[in-house]
Amino acid sequence: MIGWLQAAPLAIVLACFLVLPIGMIAIVSFWGATEFSIYPAFQFDNYRFLFSSPVTYSVFLNTFKYAAITWACSLLIGFAVAYFLAFHIRSLHWQIGLFLLCTIPFWTSNIIRMISWIPFLGRNGIANSALISWGVIDEPLDWLLFSDFSVILAFVHLYTLFMVVPIFNSMMRIDRSLLEAARDNGASGWQTLWNVIIPLCKPGIMIGTIFVVTLVMGDFITVRFMSGSQKANVGRLISNDISLLQYPSASATAIILLCTVLIVIAILLRFVDIRKEL
Repeated sequence: MIGWLQAAPLAIVLACFLVLPIGMIAIVSFWGATEFSIYPAFQFDNYRFLFSSPVTYSVFLNTFKYAAITWACSLLIGFAVAYFLAFHIRSLHWQIGLFLLCTIPFWTSNIIRMISWIPFLGRNGIANSALISWGVIDEPLDWLLFSDFSVILAFVHLYTLFMVVPIFNSMMRIDRSLLEAARDNGASGWQTLWNVIIPLCKPGIMIGTIFVVTLVMGDFITVRFMSGSQKANVGRLISNDISLLQYPSASATAIILLCTVLIVIAILLRFVDIRKEL
């Protein structure tokens, strides 16, 4: 009885701010809509339209592409940064200081950090000007901005820290005597990394993967600004429906996105038990 009472406050908060809103979105997804109004009705028109439209599959494919490339880039960068902090910085004070240095960009808004790339990547921006002055290119590169490259670059910039933190936490928990034992048995640096460090970091990698993938799949403002409204993902599709007051259609798309993300997370959790990290 005492245990139920202790869990009741958190259960109430989750019910009010998580279960209830999702339930309301699910209900509205079955409603109908006209050009100027929505009306309560139980129908599958919204889902039927989404699953029969080739645009839906194209947008979801684009979303998975952004998530996969961003995950790969953030994993490589995040693992390298976490490895450097955990194994090459001996002083705890320096580890804390450099780790806090990684969090400085989060002191500003995501939108400000994202938009700051626009003058850097533009035709007359710093990147093109530098490349021309160095003689690398003869004319500005158009694909640096308002393209998939700029969208993924912004995603990596915004979300890599969500990969660094859990991996760094996993690495700090590794018993250093295991590394010494590997070296004593003649293992090279790469063999130690592949057979000792990476397997022990799998829970942290999986937590970072869940963070990055879910954030990228739900993001819409980054795709809008960094692609110049030329690209779309599922979040952008939902945003467009909301701006047109098509709430039932937006709710149906949101439910499909939620189910997709939950399926992806369920598949990921089949490979690694993240409870070891919690």
